[in-house]
Amino acid sequence: MQKKRVYICFDYDNDKDIKGSLVAQSKLKDSPFEIVDMSIKEAIDEKWKATARARIKSCDLVIVLCGRHTSSAVGVSAELTITQEELVQYFLLCGKKDGKVEKPLNAKKTDVIYPWSWTKLKLLINKARN
Repeated sequence: MQKKRVYICFDYDNDKDIKGSLVAQSKLKDSPFEIVDMSIKEAIDEKWKATARARIKSCDLVIVLCGRHTSSAVGVSAELTITQEELVQYFLLCGKKDGKVEKPLNAKKTDVIYPWSWTKLKLLINKARN
């Protein structure tokens, strides 16, 4: 089975540790995904948006890592908007064990923040269409 190409969307200022955990899991032998790209740490302007759009469009799936300050992360909201506009599949993943996390401001009401376990993550990724 071919691995899904994944873009990681995360709060660059607060959740680098969460991102690191997902990167580590992507390198496991039985991982169904590879990380192609991730959030961009630059000022958000038209060039940034064009770069983010190209990166997101090149992926099969976007994983939005949710942390304690995700609702105030402007870059996460911008990347999620691009993901939604480009109709790229995505899901929200809880990045804190205690579950005290926030959705991005522009997440849909129907978007669920899934608990993070290796089993659940593999299921969500394998469920995504190619």
